Amino acid sequence: MLDIQGLMVARGSGAQRHCVRLPNLQLGRGEIRAVTGESGCGKSTLLEAIGLLLAPQELTHYQLGRERLDIRRLLDANDQAALAAVRSRHLGFVLQSGGLLPFLSVRDNISLPRRMLGLPSRSAQVAKAVQVLRLEPLLGKLPQALSIGERQRVACVRALAHEPQVLLADEPTAALDPHSARRLFELLLDLVAQLGLSALVVSHDWSLVQEFGLTRLGAVSRQGETRFAAID
Repeated sequence: MLDIQGLMVARGSGAQRHCVRLPNLQLGRGEIRAVTGESGCGKSTLLEAIGLLLAPQELTHYQLGRERLDIRRLLDANDQAALAAVRSRHLGFVLQSGGLLPFLSVRDNISLPRRMLGLPSRSAQVAKAVQVLRLEPLLGKLPQALSIGERQRVACVRALAHEPQVLLADEPTAALDPHSARRLFELLLDLVAQLGLSALVVSHDWSLVQEFGLTRLGAVSRQGETRFAAID
């Protein structure tokens, strides 16, 4: 589902320049990996590069999805229309803030990605996600009427509503208390497994990563550079 080699993305310049490197990553269908490392090491930057929100300065190979889309070719050609289409169709994002639109109900927030892509309004995958994350009683409410944990659960379903092949979640439990964080983490991992997706989940919570036995993409940092590598 995800095959990346030789990725490097940099932010800043001069003495402030920091490089984030991913030498190698293969992620299969149904596989979930945690991205771990100290604060500020570049975890979110890595996710943005994988999610095609940042253009890498170096990239050897990048294939995505069952169709094995050649993402490097699109990046080399700077084909922004094609890259935007890949982001909107094949990738799902969960942000720390949730990012729900305040003027739309939970139901309309969830259905928005499908409407924008012209997909049928009804989806067995969305119905399953709503059921697993226990959102049925909330569908008619606006985001401001929800707790932080409820908003994050809605954000998870919205990220999956258009049936992407890869889910990228950036600290989805960061704003939650320990009990709510554990419950959301458990539900999210169960949902990804049931739907047969691939997922990268950035997390600072080592206890959750260890409790659920996730393999890790761990950060090794030195001056001006962070390298992410698989850790069993």
